[in-house]
Amino acid sequence: MSLSPQDLIILTTKSLFSNRLRSFLTTFGVFMGVAAVNASLQVGTISRGIMAKQLAQRDAPQVQASVWSSEGRQPKLEDMQFLRSRLKNVKAISASNFMPSQKVFYQREEGKPMMLAVTRDFIVTSGRKILQGRFFNHADFKKYRPVAVIDKFLADKLFRGENPIDKKIFARDRPFLVVGIVEDKMSQMQQEPKGTFFIPMSIYTSMTGDQDINAFSIRPRKDNEMKELQDSVEQLLKQRFPGAEVWAYSNIQDIVMQKQTLDMASWGLTGVGMISLLISGVGIGNITIAAVVERTSEIGLRRAIGATKHEILLQFILESLILSSIGGITAIAAVHGLTVVVSNTFNLPYEFEIQTAGLSLGSALVVGMGACFFPAVRASQLDPVQALRE
Repeated sequence: MSLSPQDLIILTTKSLFSNRLRSFLTTFGVFMGVAAVNASLQVGTISRGIMAKQLAQRDAPQVQASVWSSEGRQPKLEDMQFLRSRLKNVKAISASNFMPSQKVFYQREEGKPMMLAVTRDFIVTSGRKILQGRFFNHADFKKYRPVAVIDKFLADKLFRGENPIDKKIFARDRPFLVVGIVEDKMSQMQQEPKGTFFIPMSIYTSMTGDQDINAFSIRPRKDNEMKELQDSVEQLLKQRFPGAEVWAYSNIQDIVMQKQTLDMASWGLTGVGMISLLISGVGIGNITIAAVVERTSEIGLRRAIGATKHEILLQFILESLILSSIGGITAIAAVHGLTVVVSNTFNLPYEFEIQTAGLSLGSALVVGMGACFFPAVRASQLDPVQALRE
């Protein structure tokens, strides 16, 4: 006489409650294994969140290059055109000059931002969003217009909620008309935000008479092509400026190195967690073998009154799945609560991920079912008469 699924679940639950200590120890072993796996995965999740936050604070991934020579010529705008014609798979190239930081004024407000003279494609290479107004156009460069674009930090500091567009800011003893506001970004060398003040390269050249270029910014079409692009830029500039010192580097190189270190640590912790989970699986297997030995006569009696091999097999597997589920869900909830406390305390980016929880719980169920499968098969294959004698 076969059991209904409901009766099978009731019978399995009673069997687990009949030996509470063994069930608790099995559940605790699963709890420790899943907690280790889930915690290591959460470390990876938080590290990816930190990296994403740092990347969002930087300009778009790009290769920045500069040249210095004690003798001979310095880079100029025609060298930017040379790079544009030789490089492949490049989204945009721009040039910039750092100006000595000076105070800028609007009425009674003042700031001391980073000041940059840039070419037209700077908005593309930087990846900054235009929040208000526009960026420099062709006419601004051609007609040497004294216009400026500022970031939101400087706009908030100088204008205090007033609309900055078409207002004049005084910098370097002359007025500049604000035509646009862009989002804030932090450079690799900045410790704290100070704001940024952009002017067209042409007006900078007319003011200073300096036609040299401090730095080039080259943005690849794909972020994974940064290393190849960096090598190509360095090689081309060394050919263009023999004997000069050439620097070419990725503006996110430090973040990439941090990510690689954190990924290695996360994978190492995940490996330790998986070992813990496998150890708990060995415990489940041993306990299942002991349960089969202890309940041999019970199995024989159930087989004698009509229980099938399939039902005996399912009961032992179901016992393991129930214990693994309880231990896994409890571990995921505990790790989630602890992670929330830690992330709130240290202001870390964290979001509960269903995929991470599912992977942790799924691994527990697979290990639990795999560990009990062969003992359960052995139990289902017992001869009823021999089992009753034992």
